[in-house]
Amino acid sequence: EVQLVESGGGLVQPGGSLRLSCAASGFTFSSYAMSWVRQAPGKGLEWVSYIYSGGGSSSYADSVKGRFTISRDNARNTLYLQMSSLNPEDTAVYYCTGENYGMNYWGKGTLVTVSS
Repeated sequence: EVQLVESGGGLVQPGGSLRLSCAASGFTFSSYAMSWVRQAPGKGLEWVSYIYSGGGSSSYADSVKGRFTISRDNARNTLYLQMSSLNPEDTAVYYCTGENYGMNYWGKGTLVTVSS
């Protein structure tokens, strides 16, 4: 059974940091490019960051570049998103996704709330 389980979300103050994790199982994680996608309240889906299957190349949305870092540990089948300098505009449900040869998997998301 394919599973992507996000964790690490919660309430954080503006300017704070948070690390999200995504535990993958049921497929060959190391063969899949991975992304983080988020959905803010009342907004559509926004792509946040991408990392290729081997972890050697990554990219970021302009809104998070310089503040967020995507990484992966293929030996542990885990994807990460390190977030710093958080602001209220980062409040959203964060999803991890995997893609390979037309196969696409989504987790159920973890909520990040940035507020004083």
